[in-house]
Amino acid sequence: QGKILEKTGLCSQITFGRYVRQGRKLGVDPKLFIQDLQFNKVPVRVYQPKANSAGRRRGIIFFHGGGWVFGSLDTYEKVCRYISRESESVVVSVQYRLAPEHKYPAAYEDCLNATVHFMKNIEHYGVDPASVIVCGDSAGGNLAAAVSQTLAGRSELPRLRAQILIYPGLQALDFNLPSYHQNRGVPLLFRERAAFFALQYLNGDALHMQEVLEGSHIPPDMKLKYRKWVSPDNIPEKFKVRGVKPLRPTDFIAEVFETVKRFCEPNLCPLLAEDALIQQLPESFILTCEYDVLRDDGLLYKKRLEDNGVRVTWYHLEDGFHGIISLYDYCGFSFPAGKRGLDSIVNFLKSL
Repeated sequence: QGKILEKTGLCSQITFGRYVRQGRKLGVDPKLFIQDLQFNKVPVRVYQPKANSAGRRRGIIFFHGGGWVFGSLDTYEKVCRYISRESESVVVSVQYRLAPEHKYPAAYEDCLNATVHFMKNIEHYGVDPASVIVCGDSAGGNLAAAVSQTLAGRSELPRLRAQILIYPGLQALDFNLPSYHQNRGVPLLFRERAAFFALQYLNGDALHMQEVLEGSHIPPDMKLKYRKWVSPDNIPEKFKVRGVKPLRPTDFIAEVFETVKRFCEPNLCPLLAEDALIQQLPESFILTCEYDVLRDDGLLYKKRLEDNGVRVTWYHLEDGFHGIISLYDYCGFSFPAGKRGLDSIVNFLKSL
């Protein structure tokens, strides 16, 4: 439908997609105080449990998914309410600027600025400074990982208690990992759309998408440098059982690399951060789904964290697909796997 509307000149695919995904403002929640605020000029929605608490609460900063292009506070209203109620935590949902109108690093900067503001004004929300967690799904998981890495080196702020990464996208060097082949046509995220979203965030357009999918956008020496972190060799064999068709190597195209070289920046692709930084990261929770092109990004980051001595809780939905958490109580129904995933996040929070 979006393509048809774009071809007829009525609106762009992205505008139509935002309309479809916009969600709606819900009514009063009997268990939560909910208010819309601005943290350092970034719109946020704060969820605070009404029940009395024996001490200070956990604080969760939530970054929504949507390929850096879609998503809003309303889209994730039910998810944030559920996490706040069930874990008895203060949740701050962040409305970062979206691509292609606002290119990288706009979304990252908004998420970082909102997080820093919250940590500096934490006493206003009854939150324990030692119990702040960053959380996000998909593109939001990317942003949570990037913010967590940045704050790991900020000694003037309290240390993050944990990071929760829900089927995160963490690299744009290799769109031919096993999960990209196995799940290339599985909703809600097709292989081509993953590259499309990454390019929209980076450059505000999807030029050179085919070259990026084929892998001709990264120089051979860089591929060799990052192979220790981004490689099918680091993925357990059981995840390669379903059909994986290796692609024939493609020639490097220098002109394409010039337009996408910022893909090698850890703030955009957190999987590429150096070990010295990875070692400083807080306890982590990573959720992956079997039927998801981004599954292997999560598996590779799990290995990197564990190899560097970071404690990781991993939850894998064998029957899950990309975006399943965002469909919680969607139009009155939920996928059982999505509810299990959401409850695994709540249980992790309660364990901290």
